Amino acid sequence: MSERHQLSRRDLLLSGAAWATAGIAGSGRLTFAQTAALELRSRVVLIRHPGVVAEDGSLDGPILHDMLNQAVESLLDTQSSATAWKQLVGSADVVGVKSNAWRRLATPPELEDAIRAEVAAAGVAAKDIAVDDRGVRTDPVFKRMLASDSGAMINVRPMRTHHWSGLGTCLKNPIMFVPRPADYHADACASIGAFWRELGLAEKTRLNILVMLTPQFHGVGPHSFSPRFVWTYGGLIVGTDPVAVDATGERIIQAKRSEFFGEDRRISPPPHHIRYAETRYHLGVSDPARIDIVRIGWHEGSLI
Repeated sequence: MSERHQLSRRDLLLSGAAWATAGIAGSGRLTFAQTAALELRSRVVLIRHPGVVAEDGSLDGPILHDMLNQAVESLLDTQSSATAWKQLVGSADVVGVKSNAWRRLATPPELEDAIRAEVAAAGVAAKDIAVDDRGVRTDPVFKRMLASDSGAMINVRPMRTHHWSGLGTCLKNPIMFVPRPADYHADACASIGAFWRELGLAEKTRLNILVMLTPQFHGVGPHSFSPRFVWTYGGLIVGTDPVAVDATGERIIQAKRSEFFGEDRRISPPPHHIRYAETRYHLGVSDPARIDIVRIGWHEGSLI
């Protein structure tokens, strides 16, 4: 893989065709749902830095902010991160940043602050930006985001093993939008993709960020956590396609499990909601052969 993916002439032609098809060439922004049928491949950025997580577990906020901006710039192949953010969101948008508040491994406040700052710098008014998790159904900004044609979601959460879905993923993260999340727990959360379609999230989600700073690769039982089963990976996986982002994170978690246990111990239950998000709900690409990974920064121990 090259350090930086360059758009080919074919990529540019396909992107232009998608803009024309979507009828939004003037906006400069596309959701994954508007290009999936044409692209047939997905691009994700894996960025890592050896200094973002200190020995005591604290985070270096400026490094993390810079990682985020480098990832977005590379993902959209722009000359600056400011240009990239303006392709994702703009002054007409109502932006909900769907975070994750699980106390053992929450979305870092430093990352939430960085996203909020970049969204504001792209021209979105403060009154039109909210960061929330468990209160999204009552938060006025998120309610407007869901109801508005100019609603935009940025989806960000840490990767971890999960008792019901196998993995806690970007695909699972918006489950707090539904009144009864347990309704989607059957068969290892196989139907998660349904609420993405029902709520129009596929069209509204502009960016997915899977936090791989200190991911959890093993757990037993509901809400299971042990420091023994987390490690400093120091990374973010960023993409417009939540399925490709999650599928890439799954590969890393499975590789870590094999390394740690010394055998091919599969994630349990199997996180097949990622595959079904493609095959049943057509939300993105799960096949690694059709996912182009742009690698930035620290390569040692990448496991992929």
